[in-house]
Amino acid sequence: MSIDLSKLATAHRLLFAIPLKPVQGSRFQPTGFPGLGAATFRTADGDSLLVESAQSMANRFEVTVWDEAEHRLKPDLEGISHVTVTNAEGQFLTDSILEAHRLNSPYVLNAIKDNELFFETLGNRLDAFTTGAIDRRKLADTLLALDVSCLIHGLFLSANINKKTLAGGRLRVARALSAFIEADGVQVAASGGVKNDHVNPSGETKTGFGNVPFARDEFTAESVTLYVNLDLGQIRGYGLGAEVERLLIVLSLYKLRSLLDGNLRLRSACDLCVATTSITATSPLGFSLPDISALTAEMKSAIGVTREKMQVTRVAYCEKIEPKKSSDKEADEETDIEEQTAED
Repeated sequence: MSIDLSKLATAHRLLFAIPLKPVQGSRFQPTGFPGLGAATFRTADGDSLLVESAQSMANRFEVTVWDEAEHRLKPDLEGISHVTVTNAEGQFLTDSILEAHRLNSPYVLNAIKDNELFFETLGNRLDAFTTGAIDRRKLADTLLALDVSCLIHGLFLSANINKKTLAGGRLRVARALSAFIEADGVQVAASGGVKNDHVNPSGETKTGFGNVPFARDEFTAESVTLYVNLDLGQIRGYGLGAEVERLLIVLSLYKLRSLLDGNLRLRSACDLCVATTSITATSPLGFSLPDISALTAEMKSAIGVTREKMQVTRVAYCEKIEPKKSSDKEADEETDIEEQTAED
């Protein structure tokens, strides 16, 4: 029996506010930003905190469909479109599903497909090397064929290769599925530790020796909430038809449920779980998030009727991969940052 999505038929957005809690104890470690640290802010109700950003949540959603050990999609998701990248020897290198910018990854765009840069293949397919208005329907059709995740998690084709750009950087798709985690009523729980050197405690710390003490601010909170927003209006606006719309909605729900049922250990000191037995939407009212077995069955059905519109593209990134060369000063600064931001 298929999942009933009728409650979403006239809704512009599907919204969830899902309560979370630490798996053990009361403390957790939020995301941090260079030069800022924890992202605290004040609302009318008191002190709050950004626990996980929308960018990070998008990355976490994407890997829910990936089998890391096998370097491939999970079997239940076989048939959705993506671009797999190998090296010059044919060994797995990466995949558009794993890349932070999906098709805009340099490993994808600079790879070779049929003796041509994939950048050129993509640009020609989109007519992106000519002037004129953007054909949004063609963009949506192309993303469906090459990497359906771009229609869910967004895309900005901003690369400049060989002095050419893709439509001058105008090819953009906003996130249809976005999420973030906030905590309210927060208080600092100061902690810290030390990296011990039992051989030479007073050794030179910049070269990895010696004892290195560090401080770390963890937090407690009255509440921790995962906010999820699926833009149904944007999905319909692609103009790809009812079958593809259902595929995108079900795939989004599958990713959400997989994340909630799976690993919500965001950092070494931030291990969370869902704090409720049922997950229902705040809008539209009455819609409940299906369980993973129902979503898995629905995914297979949705992929089955749209499979011909999607493909798995294989490309080869043949350039030599070398680490960035740092000056001694840069190396010292990087070591200092590592010491200041150590988690364990």
